[in-house]
Order: sequence, then C-alpha cells, then structure tokens
Amino acid sequence: MPPMLEQSKLWIELLAGGVEIAAAVIIGLAAAEAVWKALPLFLRRGLPQDIKVEVRLSLGRWLALGLEFALAADILRTAVAPTWRDIGQLAAIAVLRTGLNYSLELEIAREEGRVLTCAARASSD
Repeated sequence: MPPMLEQSKLWIELLAGGVEIAAAVIIGLAAAEAVWKALPLFLRRGLPQDIKVEVRLSLGRWLALGLEFALAADILRTAVAPTWRDIGQLAAIAVLRTGLNYSLELEIAREEGRVLTCAARASSD
C-alpha cells in the first residue's frame, strides 16, 4: 500500500476517534444534565410536570446531536477503501441511528406541539 494512502487512513481513523469521543462527551454531559434537572422532581413531588417535559426535550435534543456525531464517525471510518462488508455495516448502523434520531425528533415535535413539515410534504407526494 502506498505510504500516502496509509498515512491518510491513519489520520482519518484518528479523526473518526475524535468525533466518536465528541459523541460520547455530548451524550454523557446530556445525561448528567438530565439527572441534575430531574433530581428536584424526585425530591419535591409538588413541582409542575412541565419541568419533566423540559428535561425530556432537552435530553432528546442532545441525544439526537450525539447520534449525528456517532454516525459521522462511522462514515469517516468507512470513507477510505471500504469493503462491501464495511459498507453493509455502515448502512445498517445508519438506518438504525437515523430511525432512532427520527423517532426522537417526532417525540420532540409532539411535545412541543409542532407539526413536522417534512411529514406533511411526504404525505402530499
């Protein structure tokens, strides 16, 4: 294998690792923030339930962002000289993560009382 290709594979793998670490940090911090905000709900039962909805929405948004970063890391890993097996694995991961992300977005939209414009466009096609 030419040294330039080997070097670029190494850099892309390092970049993918960095993006994956960013995804883990985003998700970890989001979970910590959600726990911190949810603690008063457990300690003082009389608080309005709007706080619970806000915690769920905030966590959902951060999880969606973390999933996007994780998918970006997977795409980077598959970008250099992929095999058909790598492409198949990426496709499966992309479908699962995109489906989860879509479900999160639907839940967020429902909780915020918004109508998804993309769903309206899809039904009119």
